[in-house]
Amino acid sequence: MTGSRKSKSMTIVTLVLLLCSSFMFIPEKIHAREVSIPDISSHAAVLMEFSRGEIIFSKNGSEILHPASLTKIMTLALAYEALQKGRVTWEDEVLISQKAWETGGSQMFLEIGQVVPFGELVTGIATISANDACVAVGEHIYGSEALFVQEMNKKAGELGLKNTLFQNSSGLPHSQHYSSAEDLAVLSHYLISNFPEYLKLHSQTEFNFNDIKQYNRNPLLGRYSGADGLKTGHTSEAGHCLVGTASQKGLRFITVVMKASSSAERLKDSENMLNYAFRNFVLHRVLPGGEVLSIARVTGGEQRTIDLQLEQPLEIAIPFNRQEELQTRFNVPQSVPAPIVKGDPVGSVEVLLDDSVVAERPLISAGDVNKGGAFSLFFRSIGEVLAGLWQKIVKTISNLAG
Repeated sequence: MTGSRKSKSMTIVTLVLLLCSSFMFIPEKIHAREVSIPDISSHAAVLMEFSRGEIIFSKNGSEILHPASLTKIMTLALAYEALQKGRVTWEDEVLISQKAWETGGSQMFLEIGQVVPFGELVTGIATISANDACVAVGEHIYGSEALFVQEMNKKAGELGLKNTLFQNSSGLPHSQHYSSAEDLAVLSHYLISNFPEYLKLHSQTEFNFNDIKQYNRNPLLGRYSGADGLKTGHTSEAGHCLVGTASQKGLRFITVVMKASSSAERLKDSENMLNYAFRNFVLHRVLPGGEVLSIARVTGGEQRTIDLQLEQPLEIAIPFNRQEELQTRFNVPQSVPAPIVKGDPVGSVEVLLDDSVVAERPLISAGDVNKGGAFSLFFRSIGEVLAGLWQKIVKTISNLAG
């Protein structure tokens, strides 16, 4: 296989270069090749490859639009973050305020003074887009919805969402409440990357609270293979919106559709993008895990070198017709001081496409190297000096003979 031959050749080159000097490279910015996906009718649409967070298709992706309930992706991200950090627990009892009760739109039908577990509120937001639960969650974590919204905007800044501003936690219409398809793709990537365990909530198809059964409006669930999220939205200002995500054969993609004319159109466009992605991309194994890929020189150790390997196979999502264009580049220091423990990071390997780094993984030591004793290191140094002198003698004789 051509990819295997490239990997083996690069390993040989690396071994030779290690005897001479170290070599380090600076990762470059990833640029996606633009692609054209037919029959995308919605006003704005984005397709993102998940493993690298690379946007591979964008139609009006940076345009500022009303996000409607796609806002709740940020609300849930902050709720999951609070759970992860121990600021709140799933069992926390949340007292429902009048403001939460008064919030219109889709809801769990919470009552003033009712006590509801935090996890139940989060589930209601993820599955049935409960606006009243958004207010209750924000008040419980930060004391008021207004302070919660400040944190939403702070997180948006941290994530580099340049075309996003929130005014409430639910996505109810407001002239200064907006986002873009590309920003929402980045936000969705953040949520799935950091809180994958909660996708089970987003893929839940129904929710029962207070003996009222309601259903998840995400049309991809149960229809598109591997679909497990993420959020729908609709207001007259925003039109029909949908952030979808699906995973198949180790690949995951995120789709964003905004300002579609109908629920049927947002489904069609989401499916078209997912179909394009899964038909044109493949999960390519670049390098194996647990096999020797390179070596590093060791100073002050019982042995002179240490084998280097990857802990796990290095795999990358890539268009199926570009697999042969991938190249590998090994970054290994000129020498590493002993002691070394098995699993210690020693350099890295990069995968390049179009001269840009598309993946990087640490190389780890395949074994231990203990510190050498003073006696053995002394005689080794003498041997190295003598070997150097002998090489110079041989070179001199060779030059005289020539």
